[in-house]
Amino acid sequence: MRFIHTADWHLGKLFGQRHMTEDQAYVLEELLALCKDVRPDALVIAGDVYDRAIPPPEAVELFNEILTRLAAQGIRVLFIAGNHDSAVRLGFGAQLLRASGIYPAGIVRAEEPPVILSDEHGEVYFSLIPYGDPPHVREAFALDENVSFDGALAVQIAAARAQIPSSARSVAIAHAFVIGGQTSESEHALSVGGSDQVSAEHFTAYSYTALGHLHAPQRAGAENVRYSGSLLKYSFDEAHQKKGIELVELDAVGAASHTFYPLTPRHDVRIVRGMMDEIMADTFDPLPHDDYICVELLDTDAVLAAHEKLRRVYPNLFTITRPNINVNRLSSTERSYERGKSDLHLFSDFFAEVTAVQMTETERDELIRIIDSMEQGERAE
Repeated sequence: MRFIHTADWHLGKLFGQRHMTEDQAYVLEELLALCKDVRPDALVIAGDVYDRAIPPPEAVELFNEILTRLAAQGIRVLFIAGNHDSAVRLGFGAQLLRASGIYPAGIVRAEEPPVILSDEHGEVYFSLIPYGDPPHVREAFALDENVSFDGALAVQIAAARAQIPSSARSVAIAHAFVIGGQTSESEHALSVGGSDQVSAEHFTAYSYTALGHLHAPQRAGAENVRYSGSLLKYSFDEAHQKKGIELVELDAVGAASHTFYPLTPRHDVRIVRGMMDEIMADTFDPLPHDDYICVELLDTDAVLAAHEKLRRVYPNLFTITRPNINVNRLSSTERSYERGKSDLHLFSDFFAEVTAVQMTETERDELIRIIDSMEQGERAE
């Protein structure tokens, strides 16, 4: 059995003030080409298909196109809701989609049947375990007591394992923060105070576990419990990460091997460090200048018109940081300018951090829509 493990597509993502749909379409073309080459039995998306509960129309259209083309190749697609997705919307039309080899799992259910695929060695059971916070799991399973994130996942996995023969090969697809995982800025916390972290031991009975939520490709407690990472870099904190997919193979007895295939983005995400005079030199940076750039400017004093100068070199300059700046020598106007962000953009950043835990998904999405509209008006002016 061969399948491709992906996660965290975040279709409809805004990176800074830039819509990433074209970049996502570009890298998904590469994924489709890879599918033609390796001919997997299935493709897995371990949550966060979309970046928000109400995705923009172009994101829905892109996902529809990709699913249609994968189905045309005869590749089964199994995907679950992550914490960014709307579970109800993602599970729409599940019965109809299954007839085409597309298997979504959105809402947490007490009895989510496994998807059973077969190869020359027999059946492989795929447990689709959508993201479920403790209140939803408690309601779905009619629990009498409150549970933690770890306890909620344990309940979901126990129900999933009860539907799988003990000797069968099996794969878990889940969206969770496993203890010890490497995080980055673009991942919204699942809860406050670290209670979101769950134990990798829950997945011991599975031949392989395909995880989503953390954006860096990594193992999670065991070699066969893995995060594939996101398809693209979604923050400058991820600039050092390699993005791609995992090709997983299960042998006749369920032993799993995996191979990481890197994906090449339309625009890389990079941090450029140096003094202003160095960066402006023609020979300073041999890499593509149309990448998405954060400049770490090492000058200690204010630099006149730094953004305008650097944008001549890097047309996709996102931000400038000043780790060595002597703020005591700057006026209040210069300090505001050196931050490199408008007040509206700072307002957006603030709510991106705070409202993830203080607002409902619908309220947060409406706020993001308003901020998007305001920023578009600011750019037009």
